[in-house]
Amino acid sequence: MGKLSIAGFTNLGYRLHSKDFNPIDSDMTDQTVVITGGTGGIGRAAAEALSRLGAKVIVVSRTQAKLDEVAASIGERTRTIKADLSLMSEVRRVAGLLEEEPRIDVLINNVGVLIPERQETDEGLEKTLAVDLAGHFLLTNLLMPKLVGSAPARVINVTSGGMYSERIRPDDLEFEHGTYTGTAAYARAKRGQVILTEMWADRLEGSGVSFHSMHPGWARTDGVANSLPTFNLMMSPLLRSPEQGADTVIWLAASHEPAETTGKFWFDRKEAPTHMLESTKETQAERDELWLRLVEITDADLPTPIGDGAG
Repeated sequence: MGKLSIAGFTNLGYRLHSKDFNPIDSDMTDQTVVITGGTGGIGRAAAEALSRLGAKVIVVSRTQAKLDEVAASIGERTRTIKADLSLMSEVRRVAGLLEEEPRIDVLINNVGVLIPERQETDEGLEKTLAVDLAGHFLLTNLLMPKLVGSAPARVINVTSGGMYSERIRPDDLEFEHGTYTGTAAYARAKRGQVILTEMWADRLEGSGVSFHSMHPGWARTDGVANSLPTFNLMMSPLLRSPEQGADTVIWLAASHEPAETTGKFWFDRKEAPTHMLESTKETQAERDELWLRLVEITDADLPTPIGDGAG
């Protein structure tokens, strides 16, 4: 567990672990990458790095000014889509717009929020669940025909080490009964992302699409500063840069090795355990219930020609 020590999550850990890293020099020319939440922090660092490798990068975010800034930074091999990904109707609109693309080689589900007080979206969903889990589930399922048609393709879910503290609660995904805290809601959603990564890998086995989730460590981003100001202040000297946090995202998207496996959870380019505590382990029944609840919430399962016969 040395790599997953608290010190390992910091920039000190990154500097130690990265001594073993090889440069990422893959040629991604003719590949298309979709990244949500790509206008700041880890998402922007990943988008810019993948564009430098030759990929066309499609950035989805809710702030036009930030989208314009990223487009100017990346240059002509980019496309931006303005959307509020807390709304399932907007996720569906984005998926429809992405149908225009000839191919999608990599989908990076990066957008996420940590909200101190419980909020509901205009569609009536608890907002952390909507952004951090339901929206990822919906977008990935809607884009699956395009991803399979572009195979070999990859789906990368940017999660958090916070998920180590929580187990999934499919019977109360929206904190309608339990006591809401922002950190618990965030951690449960991130736990759900890891579970979904494994379930997609099982159900899409043999499709040519690989699925991975990753933990970026503790990175210095606007999201952390705004959501966890005390933590951000106390840990500031030890926080990773966005580029350090994005390194494993870039490696998973571009390098050859991750394409040889599927359903894995990664930290600093190494496979990591998904649980540190027995109390966070879910049952198969809970995994199945999570999937069914998200189908109910999003009104979208895997398309039947793809889903049939898998898993």
